[in-house]
Amino acid sequence: MYMPDRMFSGNDAYRERTLFMRYRNNLPRLLIADDFGKIREHPRLLMVGGEGTHLVRPRKKILIRLPTYSKLFYLPGCRPIGYDPETGKYVVLRRFGRRPVHAVSAFLPPGYLRLMIPAADWSRRGDIFPLWAYSAVGWSAGEFVAPALILDRTTRWDPENYDDEELIPATKRLKRLFPANRLLDHLVNCAHEYHCFAAKNLFLERWEAPLPVSRSCNMQCLGCLSFQPPTGCVASHERIAFTPSADEVTELAVHHLERAEEPIVSFGQGCEGEPLMQAELIEQCIRRIRMATGKGIINLNTNGYDPEKVLSLARAGLDSIRVSMASARPDIFNRYHKPADCTIEEVLESIRIAGREGVYTMINYLVFPGVTDREEEITTLTKVVARTNVRFIHLKNLNIDPDYYLQSLDAGSWEKGFGMAKLPQRIKESIPDVELGYFNRWRLPAGGKAGVDDE
Repeated sequence: MYMPDRMFSGNDAYRERTLFMRYRNNLPRLLIADDFGKIREHPRLLMVGGEGTHLVRPRKKILIRLPTYSKLFYLPGCRPIGYDPETGKYVVLRRFGRRPVHAVSAFLPPGYLRLMIPAADWSRRGDIFPLWAYSAVGWSAGEFVAPALILDRTTRWDPENYDDEELIPATKRLKRLFPANRLLDHLVNCAHEYHCFAAKNLFLERWEAPLPVSRSCNMQCLGCLSFQPPTGCVASHERIAFTPSADEVTELAVHHLERAEEPIVSFGQGCEGEPLMQAELIEQCIRRIRMATGKGIINLNTNGYDPEKVLSLARAGLDSIRVSMASARPDIFNRYHKPADCTIEEVLESIRIAGREGVYTMINYLVFPGVTDREEEITTLTKVVARTNVRFIHLKNLNIDPDYYLQSLDAGSWEKGFGMAKLPQRIKESIPDVELGYFNRWRLPAGGKAGVDDE
């Protein structure tokens, strides 16, 4: 699968060995794991990352200390790939001593852009891996390091703000207020079983809270969080199994918008299908919500497949819309999203119409090393923004098994991209008026930049 960026020989290899001996205590080392998941650094091999199907040694300037709240995984059956400074070659490591070893990956917390995927031989792994944003990780100067870039910083999504000791009494309070609300029961499960932070916000009466309504979807996205085919991985969430009534949605939304700090309510969550499949219900709810309160933001996370439905919601009082796409290029868009009854042209028209109607428009850009950092992708994205006048681009790490995704795109013959570290800069150079970030905004101005808590 992987292709090395370059090999070293002769004088290059000699210089590499000299540098290794001089700086060996600071160069990032390869991490390996045994069959029990115990992680350690390799004493000699150096860290390698993946940019699509290309192997790359990360430059020190793109490595950061692994952020607080990151997670470490080992990848069963995937042999780690390291760089041997003595030979100047990449090495697939199958054993350390007598024991088989596995590659190691990190999952970065929200707000960080992943720059490389783990470098591993994926050919012997079994099932498709769960839906995480797998990042390269190494060991340097006594700490874990990862190639990453911070995009947005807010403490509101930190796990320390979601103590279940506070959640339990808050859940009981809301249940007493709305004892017969089925949507509330569904969100209790999301908060307590799946530890969904957005669902917890509803009970803690703050920030962004979810309003899932749709049981179905018209696309079959490879990385769908709530539905996977039998041949796929395990879905991350249980999809809502019923369609809530307008009363059930409205009473929760009004309660949150009236009482919460910096409130947002969002249709289109990880635990549902495509909300536009229930556009008539959402339109009714938006009108009823706005009759009861003018506070806060009503947001829609969507695939944007139907411009007419988006127009109806915009005229009903929708404040912001975030349209997801894994690529601005039709061929990659179709391979990832697998739309049943729409084209990317209709999706882009939905964004354009929403902006024309005064809705704050955002793209939920599902980015991936070696896919998003390509010249043709930037060129196409620039045209998309010019056509739609989108205001904000979320750079979201795509949660998916890296090898499965790259094989689905048939990316094995692609040339190496310019590198994810340059992606924000390249977007801003090409589209200077668009704002980049990671989180939904709680303040939506008529002009200028949207507000985000940057404590």
